[in-house]
Amino acid sequence: MVGWVWDGSGRGTMSLITSCLGTVFLCTWIVIHPRVYKRESRATLHKVALFFKTILAPEFIAVEGLQEWAQCQRMTRECADFTGGEFKLIHAFYISMLALRYRTPKGDRVIWPNQYTWLLKQRLISWEDHANWGLSIDDICDKSKSDGAAKLLAILQVSWFFTQCMMRVAFHLPLSQLETMTLGYIPLFVVTYFFWWNKPKDIRSPSLVDLPHMSDEYMQVFESMAVSNKFDDEGMKDQVSRWNIWYLTPRVFEKEEEDRVMKARLEKTGHLCSQKSRVNTTESEVQVTQDPTHIQKDIVLAHWDPNLYRSRIWPVTCLFGISFGALHLISWNTVFPTAIEMWLWRTSAFVSIVSMLIFMHFEKVVLRWDGPLTIISIASPALYLLSRIVMMGEVFAALRSEESTIYTTYKYSAYWLSFL
Repeated sequence: MVGWVWDGSGRGTMSLITSCLGTVFLCTWIVIHPRVYKRESRATLHKVALFFKTILAPEFIAVEGLQEWAQCQRMTRECADFTGGEFKLIHAFYISMLALRYRTPKGDRVIWPNQYTWLLKQRLISWEDHANWGLSIDDICDKSKSDGAAKLLAILQVSWFFTQCMMRVAFHLPLSQLETMTLGYIPLFVVTYFFWWNKPKDIRSPSLVDLPHMSDEYMQVFESMAVSNKFDDEGMKDQVSRWNIWYLTPRVFEKEEEDRVMKARLEKTGHLCSQKSRVNTTESEVQVTQDPTHIQKDIVLAHWDPNLYRSRIWPVTCLFGISFGALHLISWNTVFPTAIEMWLWRTSAFVSIVSMLIFMHFEKVVLRWDGPLTIISIASPALYLLSRIVMMGEVFAALRSEESTIYTTYKYSAYWLSFL
């Protein structure tokens, strides 16, 4: 067992650390696609928050990427009949990242995907004017800060790192715990980037538009469809709070599910549509008829896409969600400095797998007492984060006393001769 090994002609501790951290940083920074903030300070803080979330829980980002991709696919299908099939994924992603806003006397407000779809369906706007609304593909691509050179650098670094690890396995040389953890990030980053391939990146200036003239009834319906007002820019107290950067994934399906629940309650009590609006009745219109004093605002910790959660592929999604913890089991027989650290690593890997699996079985997690299951639903993500912190600490602590063969190098020529 050896401690710090200086870099010489071969492999050293510093080169091992920089190679792993460089790979993780490049992949993480490239895969992040933050929402739109006009203020540069907010945009930077939001991106940093996403960065740390991706480092701590890459499975969350991958599953959220799947949910957002599925949501945008649905929006594309819903808008197809009203746009002649010209509404693409890039448009859906652009709107879902809060890049489309409308002017008000106090500032501007977000146009949410369900609101834009409703405007199209009600013939209040026409797709022929999409360029004036900032929805031209050329305009969106011009705003996007997607850097081809950075992507190429990340691909080269990942490919080189993966090749090195596979070569060590071929020569029966051990991998360090830090290398094993880094390998676990790579497939999740690849999958996440697949889902966000058409999503614009690092857009700082939203498209500001003027809403078409609407009657009071139509405007009331339109405003009731807003998912949240926290991201509007009207100077209200809850809009200027820096805590809003931590609301990382505002989802339209949260609002849709809320409307479905309210509709079911109204149907059960026999008060559904007692006064039908002159607007076509939609789920969001039901929201207009409800008494706002009976709306209970919960602190939502997590909410999966109901359409995805209730689909047949959700069990597969759960298996994908626990993949990162499962990949850590590759280091099951790796030598740790102490037996306690070895068993702590193994236990943490299993805890991360089980806690994530339990957490993904709850469609919605709110900070409200609802029986013993409330403790389980809230404790599972807490245990997951704790296990991740423990494992991240262990990979660096293990560097103080590693197997000497961790730093043994190989010769490519020897490998090719044996292969031939």
